[in-house]
Amino acid sequence: MLSLRARALSLALAFAAAAPLLVAGEGAASAQTKIAIVDVQHAVMATEEGIRAQATLKKRFDKRQQELDGKQTELARARDDIEKQSRVLSREALQKRMEDWQRRMVELQTVFVDYNKELQKMQGELTAPIIKKVIGVIARLAKKSGYELILDKQAAPYVRPDLDLTEQVVQLYNSGGEVAEPAPEEKKPDNK
Repeated sequence: MLSLRARALSLALAFAAAAPLLVAGEGAASAQTKIAIVDVQHAVMATEEGIRAQATLKKRFDKRQQELDGKQTELARARDDIEKQSRVLSREALQKRMEDWQRRMVELQTVFVDYNKELQKMQGELTAPIIKKVIGVIARLAKKSGYELILDKQAAPYVRPDLDLTEQVVQLYNSGGEVAEPAPEEKKPDNK
């Protein structure tokens, strides 16, 4: 999943690219404008590097999740134990055990928040270079294929499926990012 910063960047790129077209006025609107979309988030995660990044994150997440699950199980047992002994413990002893349990619960919640922050930071570090390369592939594809505007799919509420270049961007990225020259259009012979 892309971070909020990456989404904001893709929206900013889309609006920056659209601004000249909006300012150009009616002359530009009457010309054929070649527009496409790319699901940048999907493209980043579908690249070979994105898949490896996801595997790295999953490995780290699974390890952290096991730690959290173990601590949560300990706390559940401790709570059950406190409930069972609540009839036989003195009020002071029961209060002391409840305070200890609550302290441990707060510590677990803090660890959970810290792990989430760590994973988000790691995701950003792993995906930032991929995002940069994907944007580069999109820019080269736009230039070579004559697109005036390529929007992030998340910025458009509706798009015809035939305008989606996401899979092409992923393939280009995985093959090194080089965009082949478009095939020249064949001219029909004049029959005059």
